[in-house]
Amino acid sequence: MNVLVTGASGFLGKYILQSLDDPKYFVSTIGRSESSTVKADLSKDKIKLKDQYELVIHAAGKAHMIPKTKEEAQDFYNVNLEGTKNLLKSFENYPNYFVFISSVSVYGLDSGLNIDEESPLKAVDPYGNSKVLAENEVIKWGKEYNVKVTILRLPLLLGYNAPGNLKAIINGVIKRFYFNIGSGGIKKSMVLAEDVTNFIPKIIKKGGIYNLTDGHHPSFKELSLAISRFYKKPKPISLNYCLVLFIANISQLLTTIVGLKLPINKRQFLKLTQELTFADDKAIENGWKPSSVINTTSKWLRK
Repeated sequence: MNVLVTGASGFLGKYILQSLDDPKYFVSTIGRSESSTVKADLSKDKIKLKDQYELVIHAAGKAHMIPKTKEEAQDFYNVNLEGTKNLLKSFENYPNYFVFISSVSVYGLDSGLNIDEESPLKAVDPYGNSKVLAENEVIKWGKEYNVKVTILRLPLLLGYNAPGNLKAIINGVIKRFYFNIGSGGIKKSMVLAEDVTNFIPKIIKKGGIYNLTDGHHPSFKELSLAISRFYKKPKPISLNYCLVLFIANISQLLTTIVGLKLPINKRQFLKLTQELTFADDKAIENGWKPSSVINTTSKWLRK
């Protein structure tokens, strides 16, 4: 099977390439790195792909930052939306299957329990909204050209050398400045990168839109304890809820008045103290068998 992968040099992209390391797959990549089969910046370049690909996995995207300027906000649309449009326009021969890696951020929610795929897409932030618009483009294109489309909406993604929030938690535990707020017992959906990539071949012929989680939805306390045990570090401390809320409000005020960036602000406080979980029943009905994030700590914290 001829396969085309975008974002192959990224965190999830590397896992995707590992999962395709099999003689039955002939893999090509698009990206800005010199090792890419097709060297291009999809957010800017208009390219033409003459080869016939049976499967395309579009994992390229911009994430893991909060924009501070209009230019930084626009960059989410340039990469996630325009990059997707440019890819869809590039095919001279349309693939049989197209997988788009999306995010649960499309729902635009900071809290909620067991949110399913039928929930409205309310994202207004640049990341979430750009993913909503990109999903719409992919769905419309798939219907027009008779391509079976699969959209995978992912929560916090775990794996070796993960970026973003997980990296911050790991570094905080190792350096002993990570703390839980109150009991630390609020649950958040998470999923292993390896499980996501293993699911792709199983679902491409079915198509559809799926939330993917580990099914357990660990708390930050469970996650930080598992990380501390792996690295043989002291158990992370817990700080009083009201104390941290007070600090977050002061930090927010200082950020607004003088632009001073402090370890926690009101938005981060709310993210850390409100439960947010997603239902993956639809995926389970179609062969999704995830591993527990907590029970496989040693697997994803090192190669």
